[in-house]
Amino acid sequence: MSPRPHIPARALRPLAALPPWLAHALRAQRGPVPWSAVTRGTLAAGPLLLASVLVGRLSLGVVAAIAAMLAGINDRPGSRRTAVKRLGAPALVGAGGLLVGTYVGDHVGAVALTAVLTGLGLLAGGMSAIGPVASGAGTQLLVASAIGAGMPVADAGWTRALAFLAGAGWLLALRLVLPTPGSMTGDFRFDGERDAVAQVYDAVAELLDATGTEHATARRAALTAALDHAQDALAGPRLRRGASSASERRLRAQYAAALPLAEAATALAWAAERLSDRASAGPRRLAAAVRENTHTGPLPAPSRSAPALRALDDALLHAADAFDQGGGGNLHARRRGVRHLLRAGFGAGGREYGLRVALSFGASVAVAQALYHSQWYGRHTHWYWLPATAVFLVKPDLGPLVSRVLCRAAGTVLGALLFAGFAALLPRPEGLVALVALCGALIPVSTRHFAAQTAVVTVLVLSLVMVGGEPQASVSRIVETLLACAIVLIVGHLPMPGERGGQVRARLAAAAGAAQAYLTHVLDGPDDRAARWTLRREAYRALAEARTAIALAAHELPALARHTEGTDEVAAVLERLVDTTTACAVHLDDTGRLTAQHRERLAELLDELAAGRERVGLRAPVPDLPVAG
Repeated sequence: MSPRPHIPARALRPLAALPPWLAHALRAQRGPVPWSAVTRGTLAAGPLLLASVLVGRLSLGVVAAIAAMLAGINDRPGSRRTAVKRLGAPALVGAGGLLVGTYVGDHVGAVALTAVLTGLGLLAGGMSAIGPVASGAGTQLLVASAIGAGMPVADAGWTRALAFLAGAGWLLALRLVLPTPGSMTGDFRFDGERDAVAQVYDAVAELLDATGTEHATARRAALTAALDHAQDALAGPRLRRGASSASERRLRAQYAAALPLAEAATALAWAAERLSDRASAGPRRLAAAVRENTHTGPLPAPSRSAPALRALDDALLHAADAFDQGGGGNLHARRRGVRHLLRAGFGAGGREYGLRVALSFGASVAVAQALYHSQWYGRHTHWYWLPATAVFLVKPDLGPLVSRVLCRAAGTVLGALLFAGFAALLPRPEGLVALVALCGALIPVSTRHFAAQTAVVTVLVLSLVMVGGEPQASVSRIVETLLACAIVLIVGHLPMPGERGGQVRARLAAAAGAAQAYLTHVLDGPDDRAARWTLRREAYRALAEARTAIALAAHELPALARHTEGTDEVAAVLERLVDTTTACAVHLDDTGRLTAQHRERLAELLDELAAGRERVGLRAPVPDLPVAG
């Protein structure tokens, strides 16, 4: 799921007066230009297309360039090891989809083709509910299968699949080999991990600075996001079970040392008492030591006047020792087995999402086939544009439904008009190849807003079509995009079997279960901090996922948003419950018993949670949690 954009307060004021579904379409992410990703984008699709022109295998070059474009959309900040999964898994699934689409398109009629691709839509939609990587894989499965079925290429299916893998593999190779600018401190292979761990310490310092202010809740959420990012960066796929180098072991130890600091900072934020600047100085020095790959030096100790402050001081001492020793550490990551993945894919959320994707994709294939065979506006050879466009429109990862439709329509019109101007001025094919390279460079920046991304992708795709020998196709691109928008809007508002908002309720139920497990562990009193930190990480991560799903649902049209009304209030109660549980854990470590304030607060939150569960109709049971004395 795309990260929620950070928008200054001044920019939010004019948007606050707009309906949520319209305000979301006008918002864009902010931040520095990802120059590393821009460089990789420049060296990906354009050079691949140029090489294919030089060797006379243009059709395979177009397929490879499309694969590089799709991989570029998934090329987000993070570690190299994480990139292997984020870019490689969707590419493998996409190559399989291209192979299936090619053979089905060559050997069956329009009705059977529609049925097969609809079935793929059901599969891809269900698997997309598992997580971001699975969602990216589902997207590429459907896009590639539509391209395989509709793109008129003489090459065999397996050859096209290999070209697809080569295109995505080339971008992945660039991601693994090219160093990040300014990252030559220590082993540059782990620059993504180093930056992610440093951001955790910065987030701890910012939370300590915000303690006792109205910004504390937002800073705690930012700390959760930083911990999730660092955990994912360090837990990517590997050939060996343990860390493979001293640099990686040191980073894992530094991440593990941040967990008690984060716990103490959360407890201090719960107490809501202002702290001196001295409290955040230590975590900031630790962040600098991570980035510069140096020793910490002396750390300023905070006051030890309260249990949470004593826990913060102890955590700083432990971190200083861990930085010097660098002996590795437990990542305290969630363990997801096959049963969990199947439950996510075939549960209420997965079924609802799968049906909607299947209907949107299948209907767009049927309409495209009808238009293609009836030659309603010419027998053009790119009917696959319609279902491929519908795939991106039906993905909630890219924002609420109406926001996606508005941005896609606006971006397509803008991109088509821009390309029409470029096509009239640029020489062929060298000018168009350069335009493809330019678009590849712009993709990492354009991902900040769906309309901008659509405009860049439209120019790139139309360039590939013209390089492949077809005439200018801006008008048909606009028409088919508007048709896809209409199809997805209709399907998105159709009643479905079961209760609407299944994905939101599934995420909320998972967050409630994780909060229960965490609180039960803390109150049962086992002296197992490693297990406690694992449960705490799982609780906060599940809450963040639920919050994201709820925020997206709240920005839908009222007809859809009403199905998840009140879920944000339940999530807020769960958030306060987990924060209170963390404060209880820190206090129990120091004194061995809870105060009356802790017990009363827990009881209030459990009552609020029970009432909220009934109000939103959360079917997954949230058992009463014990309150220790």
